[in-house]
Amino acid sequence: MAGEVVSHAAEAAHHGVDLVPIVALLAAGVIAVPLFKRFGLGSVLGYLAAGLILGPSGIGLIRDPAAILAAAELGVVLFLFIIGLEMEPSRLWALRKQIFGLGVIQVAVCGALLTGVGMLLGFAPAVAFVFGMGFVLTSTAIVMQILGERGELTTPGGQRMVSILLLEDLAIVPLLAVVALLAPSTGEVDVWTRILAVAAAIGAILALIFVGRRIMNPFFALLAQAKVREVMTAAALLVVLGAALLFQASGLSMAMGAFLAGVLLSTSTFKHQLEADVEPFRGLLLGLFFLAVGMSLDLAVVAASWQIIALSVVCYMLVKAGAIYVIARLLRSSHGEALERAVLMGQGGEFAFVLYTTAASAGLIDAPTNAIFTATVIISMVLTPFAIIPMRMFMPKEVQSFEGVEKADGLSGRVLIIGFGRFGQIASQPLLALRHSVSIIDNDTSMIRAAAQIGFKVYYGDGTRLDILHAAGAGSADLILVCTNDKVQTTRIAELLRDEFPLARVMARAFDRGHAIELIRAGVEYQHRELFDSAITFGGEAIRMLGADEQQIEGVIDGVRDRDRQRFEMQLNGEDWRQLGQLLLSNAREQAREGGVRVTEEPEPAVLAEGKPN
Repeated sequence: MAGEVVSHAAEAAHHGVDLVPIVALLAAGVIAVPLFKRFGLGSVLGYLAAGLILGPSGIGLIRDPAAILAAAELGVVLFLFIIGLEMEPSRLWALRKQIFGLGVIQVAVCGALLTGVGMLLGFAPAVAFVFGMGFVLTSTAIVMQILGERGELTTPGGQRMVSILLLEDLAIVPLLAVVALLAPSTGEVDVWTRILAVAAAIGAILALIFVGRRIMNPFFALLAQAKVREVMTAAALLVVLGAALLFQASGLSMAMGAFLAGVLLSTSTFKHQLEADVEPFRGLLLGLFFLAVGMSLDLAVVAASWQIIALSVVCYMLVKAGAIYVIARLLRSSHGEALERAVLMGQGGEFAFVLYTTAASAGLIDAPTNAIFTATVIISMVLTPFAIIPMRMFMPKEVQSFEGVEKADGLSGRVLIIGFGRFGQIASQPLLALRHSVSIIDNDTSMIRAAAQIGFKVYYGDGTRLDILHAAGAGSADLILVCTNDKVQTTRIAELLRDEFPLARVMARAFDRGHAIELIRAGVEYQHRELFDSAITFGGEAIRMLGADEQQIEGVIDGVRDRDRQRFEMQLNGEDWRQLGQLLLSNAREQAREGGVRVTEEPEPAVLAEGKPN
């Protein structure tokens, strides 16, 4: 079958451009990447698997992956350029302790330990260094995806991992330079030749700095005046590839040149334009790079060396994870945070392929060794999502600190507020302004301490527990405000209050229209959707900016409120509210026309057509 495909491709090549490999590569990426992401394995593994299937070890559709890899390395060049664009001096300064403190410590310690492991496994020191340092570079794609899905990118622990990943991304630049220095010499090189090589490298760096600081901004400003998008795109690629060519000609890494060009343009007014222009090429070429890496994986070599690969995976992952855990604990991270960081960052990553490919091109490692190293990293990346499952069993349950926090007991305020987040804080202010006696409970101790710093007395208490409601004075309160931000929790509290305190007057914060109906059926006397008023105010300001006067704005907003109320009542009664909603909107438009308001004839809003009310 593979032979037939190749013969068809060869026949097609005689008649023009051979589209079969191109279509196959695009199809492989389009199919494999979404499939792997669906199973939580990440896009990188999808590209690698697709490349493996298409390459010599698979169906053999593409027999020369080295040719594709050479072109696809431009994806890494563009990737480093975009990383450089994000390296604004102010951002580096704000994260300096975490990036250049924690990040450097982790990379240095793990690199030294893994180099030692490589030597114990029988590799030469220089080869062991390349193997270990490549494995140190964690998969940014996998870790960022997991943190993003769990909503932990902005947490303190997440920020520390992001800072380490940032340092590791930066580390690839000097590592590529070190690989070039470690590469075996092809012959005797005199001292003057080496001096000239160093001088050429320094000259290239200084030339790029001069061009970046003095010429690039005026150059892009001149091009921007032409207002031709493709010219700006061409200029962006010219800058990146020109910097890469300059460094390559000087004996340095192309990726290093692109990175430095990005750093020099990180404060440019054209930064975002450059990023937008380069990003599509970066994504396609980087995906092609991972496809080529997968094609380059020789399964015959892997099968013949499965013992050393299996041993390397186990040793490298355990040593790296153990070192990360110890470093985190020594730097006063909690057991849970240290364990999570060790598991999530215990694998090798995408830049290992870049380092290993560069080392192979430089003659530092041979093809079988490159296959062993690449297979080790790939397997470690595959194992990471599965390692998270047992990690949860060993993660300590989160215990809140109650230092400086009082638990609700014997409260007797006239008004009880349950939940003191953004919504509860604003809702409490009119009550406090009229000096009503207010008791406040919340189950977030960090928020309670923060509220105390601005003069609010908030007690600890979980409103979903009946004993806490009794202790908080729900039985004697004239009014209870449920301001929690979780739909299920809010409904549960409302049901408890209805069943245990039937005489209590309850107001509740609703998430959307459906939740509001749930709360009414749970016995809440008054509910209000959290975004309703702000959205109406926002819409009112929009029509004001489009020329409506105060009377028109007031009439339109009153109409919106009235129609919303009528639709809500019909939904509450289980009636078909959609048809009436469209009729009400049509009547409102007719009234607006009669009042002299210009109304455009647009399709009915999707909220009415699709039945997805706010």
